[in-house]
Amino acid sequence: MYSLETLLLTVARERFLSRKIVFTNGCFDILHRGHIDCLGKAATFGDFLVVGVNSDASTKRLKGPQRPINKEGDRLLLLAALEFVDAVILFDEDTPYELITAVKPDVLAKGGDYQIDTIVGAKEVLGWGGAVEVIPYEQGYSTTGIIEKINRL
Repeated sequence: MYSLETLLLTVARERFLSRKIVFTNGCFDILHRGHIDCLGKAATFGDFLVVGVNSDASTKRLKGPQRPINKEGDRLLLLAALEFVDAVILFDEDTPYELITAVKPDVLAKGGDYQIDTIVGAKEVLGWGGAVEVIPYEQGYSTTGIIEKINRL
């Protein structure tokens, strides 16, 4: 896991080496095939994939009082272990806006059924000449679906 200061230094080094920075984010509460698919595709848009991860408090505010299932340290560790993820960083806000504007990625990738104008940070990334990529969800895979299936057992 990176601190913001260390991440910004690392990103500066990667840029110096002419590497393209990709940013994506999420709660990644129960890591599943849909997450892996989305992260793997996000990694193909550049050379260095940064994953912003909602803190436990942020996840609880976004997903409800029963979430997260997995603690932030565990979620960070699992994501950092993925071969195509280069950096993970925790954020406590409800959106990654501050993180995106600090990192200034070349590509902002987001999974889901979003329109570019509804993605947090998209306007800023496009404004500095970057790109925004929307990665369709892999149907049938969601943390909510997994939790509902477990609750039916």
